[in-house]
Amino acid sequence: MVLGAGDVVEVRVFREPDLAGVYRIGGDGNIEFPLIGKVPAMGRPPDEVAADMRTRLASGYLVDPQVSVFLREQNSAKIHVLGQVNKAGTFPFESGMTVIQAITNAGGFTKLAATNGVTVTRFTPSGEKQRFQVPVGDIGSGQAANFQLKPGDIVFVPEAIF
Repeated sequence: MVLGAGDVVEVRVFREPDLAGVYRIGGDGNIEFPLIGKVPAMGRPPDEVAADMRTRLASGYLVDPQVSVFLREQNSAKIHVLGQVNKAGTFPFESGMTVIQAITNAGGFTKLAATNGVTVTRFTPSGEKQRFQVPVGDIGSGQAANFQLKPGDIVFVPEAIF
């Protein structure tokens, strides 16, 4: 699991209660930490961020610091469900989440939904947009495989044309 902008972490420094606290990762991907300033956190696992903090605190501030970083809230990992669902919105991403789970979280399809016309939009790390047509109606009836989502995916359910 990697951290992202908006995530909330708890930082503990052994025998240094004044440095312990809860920090939100800023939009720039950094944690603003006492003594050492900005610490890059976006795209890194918590233990890697802790190792970076440990190294920086050891260079002139503390002798052999022991730093732990714990994820408290993962706000960066969300999926969005829009269109012909009962409760469109943004939902927390869960490891292994599928398009069926996302639509279920959104209250299921409305009566006007085109269940086999669902589109999933995904942005790659380089900013490139990928679109996938997902036949959710066929998935529900066992005729197609379920589709795995990734954090940041946008699921759009269009209206059926009669």
